[in-house]
Amino acid sequence: MEMDGVLQAADAKDWVYKGEGAANLILSYTGTSPSMLGKVLRLKKILKNKSQRAPSCIVFSSHEQLLWGHIPELVESVKQDCLAQAYAVHVMSQHLGANHVDGGVRVRVSRDFLELVEKNVLSSRPAGRVNASSIDNTADAALLIADHSLFSGNPKGSSCIAVEIKAKCGFLPSSEYISEDNTIKKQVTRYKMHQHLKFYQGEISKTSEYNPLDLFSGSKERICMAIKSLFSTPQNNLRIFVNGSLAFGGMGGGADSVHPADTLKCLEDLSKISGLKLPDFTELLSETIFRSEVLGNLLATQKLDDHDIEGVIHLYYNIISQPCLVCKNLTDVELLRKYTFLHSLPLDKSLKIVRDFLISATAKDCSLMISFRPRENGSTDSEYDSVFLESVKRTYEYKAYFLDLDVKPLDKMEHYFKLDQRIVNFYTRNGGGLAISKGQ
Repeated sequence: MEMDGVLQAADAKDWVYKGEGAANLILSYTGTSPSMLGKVLRLKKILKNKSQRAPSCIVFSSHEQLLWGHIPELVESVKQDCLAQAYAVHVMSQHLGANHVDGGVRVRVSRDFLELVEKNVLSSRPAGRVNASSIDNTADAALLIADHSLFSGNPKGSSCIAVEIKAKCGFLPSSEYISEDNTIKKQVTRYKMHQHLKFYQGEISKTSEYNPLDLFSGSKERICMAIKSLFSTPQNNLRIFVNGSLAFGGMGGGADSVHPADTLKCLEDLSKISGLKLPDFTELLSETIFRSEVLGNLLATQKLDDHDIEGVIHLYYNIISQPCLVCKNLTDVELLRKYTFLHSLPLDKSLKIVRDFLISATAKDCSLMISFRPRENGSTDSEYDSVFLESVKRTYEYKAYFLDLDVKPLDKMEHYFKLDQRIVNFYTRNGGGLAISKGQ
């Protein structure tokens, strides 16, 4: 779908910075146009360091056409420069549920609009993001999506609190293709191991207590524990919006830290807007996650990766018809036997396993936005699900949407493999004791 008209330089004043990830920058609408109210605009970014690879998949290589060719809408969308929209609608919504995925509409943008927006938002962007990337001002279109930190209709209506959680991988792998040296992966979460490497590299000031297995556990007590851990070290895993404006959490990027004063201010805002103290709010969020099925769908999608990167990397070499660089230096006879079996698989089987891995990678990296508003007294007919909060004897409506559902580029497979090895090797060498030895 595409919207009529083109956003011009005169429109730039109506768009303000909302946040960003590695591949996209998000703007929020503050103007008066009815068609734009309650919307956000997703702009593509480019890396300033040309030696680094682009973080998003813009065009399909011949191998990617092989991989996704059975979905004509995807291949067609590349020509029309609306791949993100098509992938969300035709791939991710099939797994996560169409009612939790918003593909958005394509809107055309002028170069003047992009250049002026870039200038306007510069002071709002985190320094690390500014140094690494800029808005791609050669793009002729952007994605217009409903602002899911608000409810539809008049965004200035009833109070709304939204929580964005980057949940990360919610299961421990059990693949037979994981080498003996890396069996720690079957006992310790990838998130925890990566935290230790990030801490050592100075990307974060302390390691997080958050355990994704708690959030995905299906146990209300453990879900509550996960949320409390996210509050104490939000990094880029937790953000809270009050009436569409960021009230808690970083603007994006793993090094973001939240000052204790910011936490207090956020809690005051939450209490003022909603009448909820932190324990009530934690209870509301835990109860909603516990009762809704959204995390169940997300976990099932993540579990499409049943071979682990240590198995899938071999199938990647099958697809690109190149000698396997992993097998080249391998001396373990048992592992070689297993990997030789993978290299003997027919192409269609290799394609399916790699495709499932990439869909899973999107699911492990996406965000979940849950928005709440108090239900009006006496109101019973609503399009939204609701949860009753016992502690304040009040019913809240909620909606849940998945964000950042981009297709992962096939040529990122070697990067995934090397990063996985680096994370595990570092954690194994340091016995997970690094943070403790530095007073964490």
